[in-house]
Amino acid sequence: MAKLKWGMIGGGEGSQIGPAHRMGALADGRFEMAAGALDHRPDIGREYAQRLGVAVDRAYGDWQEMLAGEKDREDRIDLVTVATPNSTHFEITKAFLEAGFNVLCEKPMTMTVEEGEEIVEIAEKTGKICAVNYCYSAYPMVRQARAMVRNGEIGKVRVVVTNFSHGHHGDATDADNPRVRWRYDPAMAGVSGQFADCGIHAMHMASFICDDEVESLSADFASAISSRELEDDAMVNFRMQGGTIGRLWTSSVAIGRQHGFEIQVFGETGGLRWHAEQPNQLIYTPVGGRTQIIEKGEGGLHEDAQRLSRVAIAHPEGFPLAVANIYCDLADAIRGEKRDGLPNAADGLRSMAAVHTAVASAKEGGVWMDARPSIFR
Repeated sequence: MAKLKWGMIGGGEGSQIGPAHRMGALADGRFEMAAGALDHRPDIGREYAQRLGVAVDRAYGDWQEMLAGEKDREDRIDLVTVATPNSTHFEITKAFLEAGFNVLCEKPMTMTVEEGEEIVEIAEKTGKICAVNYCYSAYPMVRQARAMVRNGEIGKVRVVVTNFSHGHHGDATDADNPRVRWRYDPAMAGVSGQFADCGIHAMHMASFICDDEVESLSADFASAISSRELEDDAMVNFRMQGGTIGRLWTSSVAIGRQHGFEIQVFGETGGLRWHAEQPNQLIYTPVGGRTQIIEKGEGGLHEDAQRLSRVAIAHPEGFPLAVANIYCDLADAIRGEKRDGLPNAADGLRSMAAVHTAVASAKEGGVWMDARPSIFR
């Protein structure tokens, strides 16, 4: 089977997320890197793309040049990844969808709910895939947890507790570091800092595993480092449409925590726990029974967990291969095979609605508010 052609916007040399996308897209031989506009500095972006093996005529200076160069090619790219600053996601994603390209957009998909609704409508109108990189949902043992919930193995879910808390922005003297500063700058990050950056990963994970959607929420935001305009710590309580109670903490000033992304799901007949720093293991406790460790790669796993595991039991695969699992599902979807675990534009819209609702709730002292986008109410 011929490889699909892939292009990337952003994610240039030295970026945090670019290498994970490149490793992920190419890991399974489903895609080849055919085009790129990798840096906001055109000459540097072109040169780096060529070093990565992109042909001279497809190493572009910016995304507009890439769109113009690709849209009329017979061998044009099958998928474009948008890995640029948050404030540019909407215009780039919109332009490529309207030109008939499939898109994988980094989160958050847009800066406003209205933009998110427009992207959902464009994706539906064009019939093209618009995926959002909630890549943590593609770890094999997260897929195992989702399948166990769907299969009724812990009964009806009562409570879900999740957090994404780290301490890597906890040094106030590092405030001018450009890799840190933009996350708390409304001009680049939007209305929310830490919740929009990390918290929505945790909220999406809760919805993903519980197979349910957030209906309402109450939020408390704080800037522990007072010079920051946007929050670096947030607590969000939420209720899901099926009645599940949700608790979410996210922070970037939790010094001593490295990654800190974990989730616990408590059902009527059992509980599950997964931690991103030990992604090969899913902890399962049946009511009245002993706690068990379910390992990636062992026998008897649900189909999605088996399908997305590459190496033998006890061998870690890690973050780049979780990203690779998103690309595997994308390759299948592009070829017409349905993958319901692939995060899509509707997920991106729900996340942005949650962000704006949380901001409004925090400003009103934590009042409960409807967190659903208007088109889904």
